[in-house]
Amino acid sequence: EVQLVESGGGLVQPGGSLRLSCTASGFNFATRDMSWVRQAPGKGPEWVSSINSRSGSISYADSVKGRFTISRDNAKNTVNLQMNSLKPEDTAVYYCKAILWGRDYWGQGTQVTVSS
Repeated sequence: EVQLVESGGGLVQPGGSLRLSCTASGFNFATRDMSWVRQAPGKGPEWVSSINSRSGSISYADSVKGRFTISRDNAKNTVNLQMNSLKPEDTAVYYCKAILWGRDYWGQGTQVTVSS
């Protein structure tokens, strides 16, 4: 069974930092590209960042470029998202996502709230 479990969300003031983690199981993590996607209240999903299987190719949405850093540890089956200089518009539920066998798999999400 595929499982993606996110952690690390919380309430942070503008300008603060959070580090999200996603632990994967049920598939060969080291061979799969991984992504982070977020969904703000009342809005559709927004792609945030992706990293390929060997960390050789990384991409970011323009809205987070220069502030967020994606990384992965294939030995621990984890993908991380370091978020710095957080803004109120970063408030959302953050999901890690994998595309496996032609379909999307999402975790349950972790809430990030940026507010003073």
